[in-house]
Amino acid sequence: MASSQFEGGKVRHKQVVLAAIPKGMPKVTDLRVEETETDVVVQPDSNDVAVKLLYISLDPYYRELMAEEDLLGLGLYKKGEPIYGGVVAEVVLSDNPDFQVGDTVLGNLNFSEYVVVPKGQDLIKVDASQVPASYYLGVLGMPGLTAWVGLKLIGKAKAGDQVFVTAAAGAVGQVVGQLAKVYGCRVVGSAGSDEKVKLLKTEFGFDDAYNYKTEADLDKALKRHLPNGIDIYFDNVGGETLDAVFKNVNMGARIVLCGAISQYNVAEDKRYGIKNLFSAVAKAVKMEGFLVGKYTAEHMGEYATEMSGYLKEGKVKYREHVTKGIENFPSAFAGLMTGENVGKSVLRV
Repeated sequence: MASSQFEGGKVRHKQVVLAAIPKGMPKVTDLRVEETETDVVVQPDSNDVAVKLLYISLDPYYRELMAEEDLLGLGLYKKGEPIYGGVVAEVVLSDNPDFQVGDTVLGNLNFSEYVVVPKGQDLIKVDASQVPASYYLGVLGMPGLTAWVGLKLIGKAKAGDQVFVTAAAGAVGQVVGQLAKVYGCRVVGSAGSDEKVKLLKTEFGFDDAYNYKTEADLDKALKRHLPNGIDIYFDNVGGETLDAVFKNVNMGARIVLCGAISQYNVAEDKRYGIKNLFSAVAKAVKMEGFLVGKYTAEHMGEYATEMSGYLKEGKVKYREHVTKGIENFPSAFAGLMTGENVGKSVLRV
Protein backbone atom coordinates (compact mmCIF):
# COMPACT_ATOMS: atom_id res chain seq x y z
CA MET A 1 0.00 0.00 0.00
CA ALA A 2 2.88 2.37 -0.69
CA SER A 3 2.29 5.79 -2.21
CA SER A 4 3.36 6.32 -5.81
CA GLN A 5 4.81 9.67 -4.72
CA PHE A 6 6.64 8.34 -1.67
CA GLU A 7 8.44 5.01 -1.71
CA GLY A 8 9.90 5.12 1.79
CA GLY A 9 13.42 4.38 2.96
CA LYS A 10 15.91 6.56 4.80
CA VAL A 11 14.74 10.17 4.84
CA ARG A 12 16.54 13.25 6.13
CA HIS A 13 14.08 15.65 7.69
CA LYS A 14 13.67 18.19 10.47
CA GLN A 15 12.37 17.82 14.01
CA VAL A 16 11.82 20.10 17.03
CA VAL A 17 13.88 19.26 20.12
CA LEU A 18 13.88 20.63 23.67
CA ALA A 19 17.30 22.28 23.94
CA ALA A 20 17.00 23.61 27.51
CA ILE A 21 14.53 23.74 30.41
CA PRO A 22 13.14 27.30 30.28
CA LYS A 23 13.78 29.60 33.19
CA GLY A 24 10.89 32.04 33.24
CA MET A 25 9.53 33.08 29.85
CA PRO A 26 10.58 30.55 27.16
CA LYS A 27 13.27 31.79 24.80
CA VAL A 28 13.77 30.86 21.17
CA THR A 29 17.00 29.11 22.19
CA ASP A 30 15.14 26.77 24.56
CA LEU A 31 13.99 24.88 21.46
CA ARG A 32 16.08 23.64 18.58
CA VAL A 33 15.17 22.50 15.08
CA GLU A 34 17.62 19.88 13.88
CA GLU A 35 18.03 17.51 10.98
CA THR A 36 17.65 13.81 11.61
CA GLU A 37 17.49 10.65 9.52
CA THR A 38 14.61 8.21 9.86
CA ASP A 39 14.01 4.88 8.17
CA VAL A 40 10.48 5.65 6.98
CA VAL A 41 9.19 2.15 6.17
CA VAL A 42 6.27 -0.05 7.16
CA GLN A 43 6.91 -3.78 7.28
CA PRO A 44 4.41 -6.34 5.93
CA ASP A 45 1.92 -7.53 8.56
CA SER A 46 3.01 -4.76 10.95
CA ASN A 47 -0.17 -2.66 10.79
CA ASP A 48 2.16 0.35 10.95
CA VAL A 49 1.42 3.71 9.32
CA ALA A 50 3.90 6.37 8.16
CA VAL A 51 2.79 9.99 8.00
CA LYS A 52 4.10 13.33 6.83
CA LEU A 53 3.14 16.23 9.08
CA LEU A 54 1.01 18.97 7.54
CA TYR A 55 0.18 21.17 10.56
CA ILE A 56 1.46 21.42 14.12
CA SER A 57 -0.66 22.88 16.90
CA LEU A 58 0.94 25.51 19.13
CA ASP A 59 -0.62 25.43 22.60
CA PRO A 60 0.27 27.20 25.86
CA TYR A 61 0.21 23.97 27.87
CA TYR A 62 3.46 22.88 26.17
CA ARG A 63 5.14 25.30 28.57
CA GLU A 64 4.08 23.09 31.47
CA LEU A 65 5.58 20.05 29.72
CA MET A 66 8.92 21.89 29.63
CA ALA A 67 8.94 22.30 33.42
CA GLU A 68 10.89 20.36 36.02
CA GLU A 69 7.73 19.17 37.82
CA ASP A 70 4.83 17.37 36.14
CA LEU A 71 1.88 19.39 37.46
CA LEU A 72 -0.53 18.28 34.73
CA GLY A 73 0.20 14.57 35.02
CA LEU A 74 0.83 14.36 31.27
CA GLY A 75 4.55 13.62 31.42
CA LEU A 76 7.38 16.02 30.67
CA TYR A 77 9.44 16.72 27.58
CA LYS A 78 13.02 15.47 27.88
CA LYS A 79 16.01 17.67 27.15
CA GLY A 80 17.65 16.73 23.87
CA GLU A 81 14.62 14.76 22.61
CA PRO A 82 11.79 15.69 20.23
CA ILE A 83 8.78 17.43 21.71
CA TYR A 84 5.26 16.36 20.76
CA GLY A 85 1.67 17.48 20.63
CA GLY A 86 -1.33 17.79 18.35
CA VAL A 87 -0.70 17.41 14.62
CA VAL A 88 -2.55 16.91 11.37
CA ALA A 89 -0.71 14.65 8.94
CA GLU A 90 -1.03 12.84 5.63
CA VAL A 91 -0.60 9.08 5.39
CA VAL A 92 2.31 8.31 3.03
CA LEU A 93 2.72 4.57 3.71
CA SER A 94 0.35 2.11 5.31
CA ASP A 95 0.16 -1.56 6.18
CA ASN A 96 -2.99 -0.89 8.18
CA PRO A 97 -6.40 -1.57 6.57
CA ASP A 98 -7.93 1.32 8.54
CA PHE A 99 -5.68 3.90 6.85
CA GLN A 100 -5.05 4.46 3.17
CA VAL A 101 -2.29 6.46 1.54
CA GLY A 102 -3.54 10.02 1.16
CA ASP A 103 -5.78 9.93 4.24
CA THR A 104 -5.67 13.00 6.48
CA VAL A 105 -5.24 12.05 10.13
CA LEU A 106 -5.18 13.72 13.53
CA GLY A 107 -2.73 12.56 16.17
CA ASN A 108 -0.47 13.37 19.11
CA LEU A 109 2.98 12.85 17.61
CA ASN A 110 6.57 14.02 17.73
CA PHE A 111 7.11 17.29 15.90
CA SER A 112 9.12 15.58 13.15
CA GLU A 113 8.38 16.01 9.47
CA TYR A 114 8.00 12.22 9.07
CA VAL A 115 6.79 9.82 11.75
CA VAL A 116 6.20 6.07 11.71
CA VAL A 117 3.23 5.27 13.94
CA PRO A 118 3.22 1.68 15.26
CA LYS A 119 -0.09 0.06 14.32
CA GLY A 120 -1.47 3.53 13.59
CA GLN A 121 -2.10 3.86 17.32
CA ASP A 122 -4.45 6.69 18.29
CA LEU A 123 -4.57 8.17 14.79
CA ILE A 124 -8.01 9.52 13.83
CA LYS A 125 -9.10 9.99 10.23
CA VAL A 126 -10.61 13.40 9.53
CA ASP A 127 -12.48 14.85 6.57
CA ALA A 128 -10.51 17.75 5.12
CA SER A 129 -12.81 18.14 2.12
CA GLN A 130 -15.28 20.47 3.86
CA VAL A 131 -13.04 22.54 6.17
CA PRO A 132 -9.29 23.27 6.24
CA ALA A 133 -7.33 20.41 7.79
CA SER A 134 -5.90 22.75 10.42
CA TYR A 135 -9.38 23.31 11.88
CA TYR A 136 -9.03 19.88 13.53
CA LEU A 137 -6.31 21.39 15.72
CA GLY A 138 -8.57 24.26 16.73
CA VAL A 139 -12.27 24.88 16.43
CA LEU A 140 -13.03 21.22 15.57
CA GLY A 141 -10.34 19.83 17.85
CA MET A 142 -8.98 20.06 21.38
CA PRO A 143 -9.28 23.85 21.87
CA GLY A 144 -12.86 23.92 20.62
CA LEU A 145 -13.86 20.96 22.76
CA THR A 146 -12.16 22.66 25.72
CA ALA A 147 -14.36 25.73 25.23
CA TRP A 148 -17.52 23.64 24.91
CA VAL A 149 -16.82 21.42 27.92
CA GLY A 150 -15.95 24.38 30.11
CA LEU A 151 -18.87 26.54 29.10
CA LYS A 152 -21.61 23.94 28.66
CA LEU A 153 -20.79 21.02 30.94
CA ILE A 154 -18.96 22.81 33.76
CA GLY A 155 -20.22 26.39 33.48
CA LYS A 156 -23.76 25.23 32.61
CA ALA A 157 -24.36 28.33 30.51
CA LYS A 158 -27.95 29.43 30.05
CA ALA A 159 -29.70 32.34 28.39
CA GLY A 160 -29.23 35.60 30.25
CA ASP A 161 -25.97 34.66 31.95
CA GLN A 162 -23.26 37.31 32.20
CA VAL A 163 -20.12 35.62 30.84
CA PHE A 164 -16.55 36.87 31.13
CA VAL A 165 -13.64 35.18 29.32
CA THR A 166 -9.94 36.00 29.39
CA ALA A 167 -7.42 35.44 26.57
CA ALA A 168 -10.60 35.93 24.54
CA ALA A 169 -8.94 36.22 21.13
CA GLY A 170 -7.04 32.95 21.54
CA ALA A 171 -7.86 29.45 20.37
CA VAL A 172 -10.18 28.64 23.28
CA GLY A 173 -11.44 32.11 24.16
CA GLN A 174 -12.81 32.98 20.73
CA VAL A 175 -14.92 29.80 20.77
CA VAL A 176 -16.10 30.33 24.36
CA GLY A 177 -17.42 33.79 23.54
CA GLN A 178 -19.21 32.78 20.37
CA LEU A 179 -20.77 29.69 21.94
CA ALA A 180 -21.98 31.82 24.82
CA LYS A 181 -23.69 34.15 22.34
CA VAL A 182 -25.34 31.16 20.64
CA TYR A 183 -26.62 30.09 24.06
CA GLY A 184 -28.15 33.52 24.69
CA CYS A 185 -25.60 34.97 27.12
CA ARG A 186 -24.10 38.44 27.34
CA VAL A 187 -20.35 38.11 26.72
CA VAL A 188 -17.39 40.28 27.67
CA GLY A 189 -13.79 39.39 26.83
CA SER A 190 -10.37 40.69 27.73
CA ALA A 191 -7.34 40.56 25.46
CA GLY A 192 -3.87 42.04 25.23
CA SER A 193 -4.12 44.55 22.37
CA ASP A 194 -6.52 47.03 20.85
CA GLU A 195 -6.44 45.00 17.63
CA LYS A 196 -7.69 41.93 19.46
CA VAL A 197 -10.39 43.92 21.28
CA LYS A 198 -11.67 45.21 17.94
CA LEU A 199 -11.69 41.66 16.55
CA LEU A 200 -13.73 40.40 19.49
CA LYS A 201 -16.43 43.02 19.02
CA THR A 202 -16.56 43.30 15.22
CA GLU A 203 -15.90 39.74 14.04
CA PHE A 204 -16.70 37.41 16.94
CA GLY A 205 -19.78 39.25 18.20
CA PHE A 206 -18.75 39.89 21.81
CA ASP A 207 -21.01 42.42 23.52
CA ASP A 208 -18.01 44.19 24.98
CA ALA A 209 -14.25 43.76 25.40
CA TYR A 210 -11.25 45.58 26.82
CA ASN A 211 -7.45 45.63 26.66
CA TYR A 212 -6.24 44.53 30.07
CA LYS A 213 -2.81 46.04 29.43
CA THR A 214 -4.28 49.54 29.44
CA GLU A 215 -6.36 49.08 32.61
CA ALA A 216 -4.77 50.35 35.82
CA ASP A 217 -7.47 48.76 38.03
CA LEU A 218 -8.92 45.40 36.94
CA ASP A 219 -11.71 45.53 39.50
CA LYS A 220 -12.91 48.86 38.11
CA ALA A 221 -12.61 47.52 34.56
CA LEU A 222 -14.87 44.58 35.42
CA LYS A 223 -17.43 46.81 37.12
CA ARG A 224 -17.47 49.07 34.06
CA HIS A 225 -17.85 46.32 31.47
CA LEU A 226 -19.96 43.94 33.56
CA PRO A 227 -22.18 46.23 35.66
CA ASN A 228 -24.59 43.38 36.36
CA GLY A 229 -21.86 41.13 37.74
CA ILE A 230 -20.47 37.82 36.50
CA ASP A 231 -22.36 34.53 36.32
CA ILE A 232 -19.68 32.56 34.47
CA TYR A 233 -15.97 33.32 34.40
CA PHE A 234 -13.96 31.24 31.93
CA ASP A 235 -10.44 31.64 33.28
CA ASN A 236 -7.46 31.26 30.97
CA VAL A 237 -5.02 33.51 32.81
CA GLY A 238 -5.32 33.15 36.61
CA GLY A 239 -3.45 35.61 38.81
CA GLU A 240 -4.65 39.16 39.37
CA THR A 241 -7.60 38.88 36.99
CA LEU A 242 -8.99 35.85 38.78
CA ASP A 243 -8.65 37.72 42.06
CA ALA A 244 -10.55 40.71 40.68
CA VAL A 245 -13.32 38.43 39.40
CA PHE A 246 -14.06 37.25 42.96
CA LYS A 247 -15.08 40.82 43.81
CA ASN A 248 -17.59 40.86 40.92
CA VAL A 249 -19.29 37.46 40.99
CA ASN A 250 -23.03 37.03 41.32
CA MET A 251 -24.70 34.60 43.69
CA GLY A 252 -24.20 31.05 42.41
CA ALA A 253 -21.54 32.05 39.86
CA ARG A 254 -19.49 29.37 38.13
CA ILE A 255 -15.74 29.80 37.63
CA VAL A 256 -14.24 27.51 35.00
CA LEU A 257 -10.50 27.04 35.53
CA CYS A 258 -8.97 26.29 32.14
CA GLY A 259 -5.51 27.86 32.32
CA ALA A 260 -3.27 30.31 34.14
CA ILE A 261 -0.98 31.66 31.46
CA SER A 262 -0.14 34.78 33.48
CA GLN A 263 1.61 32.53 36.01
CA TYR A 264 3.25 29.87 33.82
CA ASN A 265 6.55 31.71 33.52
CA VAL A 266 6.71 33.10 37.08
CA ALA A 267 8.87 31.50 39.75
CA GLU A 268 6.81 29.76 42.42
CA ASP A 269 7.74 32.23 45.15
CA LYS A 270 6.79 35.16 42.88
CA ARG A 271 3.35 33.95 41.77
CA TYR A 272 0.29 36.04 42.50
CA GLY A 273 -1.55 35.08 45.69
CA ILE A 274 -5.37 35.21 45.67
CA LYS A 275 -6.73 37.71 48.24
CA ASN A 276 -10.48 37.71 47.61
CA LEU A 277 -11.25 34.00 47.84
CA PHE A 278 -13.81 34.44 50.63
CA SER A 279 -16.21 35.87 48.04
CA ALA A 280 -16.53 32.31 46.76
CA VAL A 281 -18.05 31.41 50.11
CA ALA A 282 -20.27 34.47 50.44
CA LYS A 283 -21.61 34.12 46.88
CA ALA A 284 -21.86 30.30 46.83
CA VAL A 285 -19.50 30.12 43.86
CA LYS A 286 -18.73 26.82 42.16
CA MET A 287 -15.16 26.66 40.88
CA GLU A 288 -13.83 23.70 38.89
CA GLY A 289 -10.73 22.94 36.89
CA PHE A 290 -10.55 20.28 34.21
CA LEU A 291 -8.37 18.48 31.67
CA VAL A 292 -10.21 18.14 28.38
CA GLY A 293 -8.67 14.75 27.59
CA LYS A 294 -10.98 13.15 30.13
CA TYR A 295 -13.99 14.28 28.08
CA THR A 296 -12.76 13.50 24.58
CA ALA A 297 -13.95 9.92 24.13
CA GLU A 298 -17.46 10.59 25.42
CA HIS A 299 -18.15 14.04 24.03
CA MET A 300 -16.01 14.81 20.95
CA GLY A 301 -18.58 13.40 18.53
CA GLU A 302 -21.42 15.41 20.06
CA TYR A 303 -19.31 18.57 20.09
CA ALA A 304 -18.07 18.17 16.50
CA THR A 305 -21.63 17.72 15.24
CA GLU A 306 -22.86 20.80 17.11
CA MET A 307 -19.92 22.99 16.09
CA SER A 308 -19.98 21.89 12.45
CA GLY A 309 -23.55 23.13 12.28
CA TYR A 310 -22.64 26.51 13.77
CA LEU A 311 -19.76 26.92 11.31
CA LYS A 312 -21.99 26.13 8.32
CA GLU A 313 -24.69 28.51 9.58
CA GLY A 314 -22.15 31.28 10.18
CA LYS A 315 -22.98 31.44 13.89
CA VAL A 316 -19.34 30.81 14.77
CA LYS A 317 -16.39 32.39 12.98
CA TYR A 318 -12.83 31.24 13.37
CA ARG A 319 -9.46 32.94 13.11
CA GLU A 320 -6.07 31.25 12.77
CA HIS A 321 -2.55 32.60 13.22
CA VAL A 322 -0.46 30.53 10.78
CA THR A 323 3.34 30.29 10.82
CA LYS A 324 5.02 28.61 7.83
CA GLY A 325 7.94 26.21 8.14
CA ILE A 326 8.95 23.83 10.93
CA GLU A 327 12.21 25.77 11.29
CA ASN A 328 10.15 28.65 12.68
CA PHE A 329 8.58 26.63 15.50
CA PRO A 330 10.81 28.08 18.28
CA SER A 331 9.99 31.70 17.42
CA ALA A 332 6.31 30.87 16.90
CA PHE A 333 6.07 29.27 20.34
CA ALA A 334 7.88 32.17 21.99
CA GLY A 335 5.44 34.53 20.27
CA LEU A 336 2.47 32.51 21.49
CA MET A 337 3.65 32.85 25.08
CA THR A 338 3.89 36.64 24.77
CA GLY A 339 0.50 36.97 23.04
CA GLU A 340 1.69 37.83 19.53
CA ASN A 341 -0.86 35.50 17.96
CA VAL A 342 -4.33 36.62 16.94
CA GLY A 343 -6.51 33.52 16.92
CA LYS A 344 -5.50 29.87 17.11
CA SER A 345 -1.76 29.45 16.53
CA VAL A 346 -0.74 26.69 14.12
CA LEU A 347 2.39 25.95 12.14
CA ARG A 348 2.17 24.77 8.54
CA VAL A 349 5.01 22.31 8.11
